[in-house]
Amino acid sequence: MSKVAELNAQPQPAQQPTPVMQQYLRLKAQHPNELLFYRKGEFYELFFEDAKRAARLLDLNLTARGQFGGQPIPLAGVPYHSAESYLARLVRQGESVALCEPISDPAGSKGPGEHAVVRVVTPGTLTDDAFLDARKDNLLASVYREGARFGLAWLELSSGRFSVMEAAGEEGLAAEIERLRPAELLVPEASARIRIPAQVRERPQWHYDLETCTRLLCEQFATRDLSGFGCADDSLAIRAAGTLLHYVRETQKAALPHLRGLRTEVRSEAVLLDAATRRNLELDVSLSDRPDCTVAAVLDQTATAMGARELRRWLHRPLRDRGTVELRLQAISILIDRALYTPLHDLLNHVGDIERCLARVALKSARPRDLAQLRNAFGRLPELQQLLANIDAPLLRELASQAGTHPDLHNMLTRAIVESPPPLLREGGVIASGYDAELDELKLISEHSDRYLVDLETRERERSGIANLRVGYNRVSGYYIEISRSAADNVPADYHRRQTVKNAERYITPELKAFEDKVLGARERTLAREKQLYDELLDRLITNLADLQGSAAALAGLDVLANLAERAVSLRYAKPELSDDPIIQITEGRHPVVERFIDQPFVPNDLRLNDQRRMLVITGPNMGGKSTFMRQTALIVILARIGSYVPAAAARIGPIDRVFTRIGASDDLAGGRSTFMVEMTEAANILNNATHNSLVLMDEIGRGTSTYDGLSLAWSVAHHLARSVGAFTLFATHYFELTALADELEHCANVHLDATEHGKKLIFLHAVKDGPANQSYGLQVAALAGVPPHVINAARHYLHELERRSAAAQDRYPQGDLLLQLPHVATENHQAVTALRNLDPDSMTPREALETLYRLKKLITE
Repeated sequence: MSKVAELNAQPQPAQQPTPVMQQYLRLKAQHPNELLFYRKGEFYELFFEDAKRAARLLDLNLTARGQFGGQPIPLAGVPYHSAESYLARLVRQGESVALCEPISDPAGSKGPGEHAVVRVVTPGTLTDDAFLDARKDNLLASVYREGARFGLAWLELSSGRFSVMEAAGEEGLAAEIERLRPAELLVPEASARIRIPAQVRERPQWHYDLETCTRLLCEQFATRDLSGFGCADDSLAIRAAGTLLHYVRETQKAALPHLRGLRTEVRSEAVLLDAATRRNLELDVSLSDRPDCTVAAVLDQTATAMGARELRRWLHRPLRDRGTVELRLQAISILIDRALYTPLHDLLNHVGDIERCLARVALKSARPRDLAQLRNAFGRLPELQQLLANIDAPLLRELASQAGTHPDLHNMLTRAIVESPPPLLREGGVIASGYDAELDELKLISEHSDRYLVDLETRERERSGIANLRVGYNRVSGYYIEISRSAADNVPADYHRRQTVKNAERYITPELKAFEDKVLGARERTLAREKQLYDELLDRLITNLADLQGSAAALAGLDVLANLAERAVSLRYAKPELSDDPIIQITEGRHPVVERFIDQPFVPNDLRLNDQRRMLVITGPNMGGKSTFMRQTALIVILARIGSYVPAAAARIGPIDRVFTRIGASDDLAGGRSTFMVEMTEAANILNNATHNSLVLMDEIGRGTSTYDGLSLAWSVAHHLARSVGAFTLFATHYFELTALADELEHCANVHLDATEHGKKLIFLHAVKDGPANQSYGLQVAALAGVPPHVINAARHYLHELERRSAAAQDRYPQGDLLLQLPHVATENHQAVTALRNLDPDSMTPREALETLYRLKKLITE
């Protein structure tokens, strides 16, 4: 039961809650799920369970104030001026905070003054730099499902990027959620939970009403309908987007002029990567929790944070459209050929993250240094235009044109904002001299006050004969004349005592009082005038917001292109060739991350896949490089499809619609899935969704179960991919029986990762060679891992015994025997084996024998 409900339900105590507490309880009832920060003077205060939770999360002192229901009221608080750091810590722990501020004039109100919640800070609606990772998106997402289809909307409030998508399939939704990794996800009440690393918030079903959502979006974008954004009238995406917008309005309690439209994404326009593939390839999250060991970390040398975020968007959404990708490659090529990437990078270094600055301008939360950053950025735009003039690259020309120059706004901010403004507007000193005559006059009064006080102090010392007389000021007492108690007998008659402090008395004179009234009034008017002028600057910028956001997006795109050009040169990447033919041909390919972190030189390898060679069965020892070879192939394809140069001597990449990976072993204990179940779930996703134009990486299928079961599954999966799907497939295995697939399947070949033994030492050569491996070197790898020698020796003896038994079985059942012709399945319990064991050939007629033979063949085929 809430505290408000308790107050109404129980008999009223003799001592009623104070007006402050009554107001607090009323506001808390409106925000039961958020920590309520109630502003009182210089502090935000929290009460009851909020105080206990905040004290635990922030390591605050928990005290008490007053009583409720006969019990002390728990109290915790944080200073108002340093609240940001506390808010950031709470949000990082998944908490949401309702900020409650006084909204009435203290001078004209009786009692505690009226308070209201002015903003709700949630993980998905952050805009302040103190809360955000500058180089990553912080997204709020919303999903709505009907049957197999889903509508998905996502917003980065700190930049105004608002996007939607509509598609089908649980796998598709999981893949998009993994791509976006929202900080907060809105779902309808009582809907199936989505297991993601984000805070899930349930919203009432009526929030997803189509008519209401359409009206909200049209109001926000000032349009009659949403067809211009690519949304159908009955779109599930409209429901998701409208609910998201309602939530943002509810939490921000402010206008959102930087949300100007929807970007509609179509899944089929991208090379699709499922959730497992994104994790396995470590695009921007490391499986080893090393943030430097990701593809994004290797590629990201961008000059601006907004460029870094754009690079990650490209990396997570490789494109199928050859034309768009080749425009990017052409731009990078020209930046390299004309050595423009370094001066472009240096110029963009001075631009900063104006995308997020503009969002704070739109929300009226921009700080003085945000406007200074915009001024500096606008000042660099003419230089950028000059640098990119006469460039024969359509994409570079388009981005330069979109960036513009904004001379009027640059001139306005140059005149208005001081060179180095203070961090906060309330400190004053933000507006430059000469910008506003009224402000200059008010500043003149304040500036001359220091000289006046020095003169007054000198005159009063001479008049009173008190040598240690001092004129001072503080915010509590105002201006005063301080005299030590030992000189109190010499105080002039017109001095009036104002305050007693340790060892001194403070006085005021009529002259000093008149000066105080004049100066303090001037200071208050100065701050008020500065705020008025500052708000006018924000309004002027908001009227140009559309062009400014376009400029920011263009600068981010230029940053990514310059960055990829620099990476291509510094890391010896090659320009890939895009082809309409079905082919993946890589010469001297390398893994972009592994090559940066190994001590010895990376061994590059070639790869050739085409219509005549669609599957490679890869064998070789553990630690030999099979997984690295497979992953680098996928990463080279992805980098080529974002328009980047690739870590290879040359590459030719044909149409690819999806990339799948089944690599690594992991369980899902929370979801009740074993390692083998996870493996089979990922394999099922591949088998059900891969196409002729997909790239499939399969590593060690079947190792989570018995040898015969695993071998049977691996054989069957490989057959399906090769014969029924025809996808480009790299199939790594330790089942040497599968090397026979190269003889059975027309478009299959064997390759292996080479290794050799030198004495008792195993040396990995990491070179890919044609043909199957001659052994797996499992015992040697175990020895390298530190398995005790006596265990290795025992394993070696048992291995020799198994090999002896296998040889004996070969002698017993000569080649061509029916048992050995079973297609790599577990023969021991096969129905055909059971039928053979039960046969009595001596009692069968020729006709019965022939019928039995046909029946056995049918059993094997099935």
